Amino acid sequence: MRCVIRPLLYGTAAGAAGTTALNVVSYADMALRARPASATPEVTLRKLAAKLHVRIPGDGPALDNRVAGLAPLTGIASGLGMGALLSLVRGADRHPSKALEYAVAAVGAMIGTNGPMTALGVTDPRTWSTSDWVSDIVPHLAYAAVTVAVLDRLYATPSGGTVSR
Repeated sequence: MRCVIRPLLYGTAAGAAGTTALNVVSYADMALRARPASATPEVTLRKLAAKLHVRIPGDGPALDNRVAGLAPLTGIASGLGMGALLSLVRGADRHPSKALEYAVAAVGAMIGTNGPMTALGVTDPRTWSTSDWVSDIVPHLAYAAVTVAVLDRLYATPSGGTVSR
């Protein structure tokens, strides 16, 4: 059990940093292009709750406010989970190439957020414009860059080696 705790903590921290980077890039894009926030996370949460027969408490504005608060948490959970998964692979003494690690981080985070939306019919990436794809890919690339960089730093020792896993 002890051999799993460190990778989980490292991965969660790295995923949190990567998620913050993703959010900064997304919000900066919204500010620069005057792009509205997407309603897809909230629609997805409502559809998922209905499919799972889970009632989100409240009615009217109270329900809307709860959904508005819960929906972004699903993206945060995805980012933390992807960071933990990447770190568990490192903790198991697997050494993927940097390119593969960046690709897995970016694509994994995209699937973690867009997969449920697509599966529930909230969005269809096949219909996205080039601008839509850029708005989605660039923040996920930022997520990957920061998550992998934080993992690199957390696993590095002061002498330049790596921490025993």
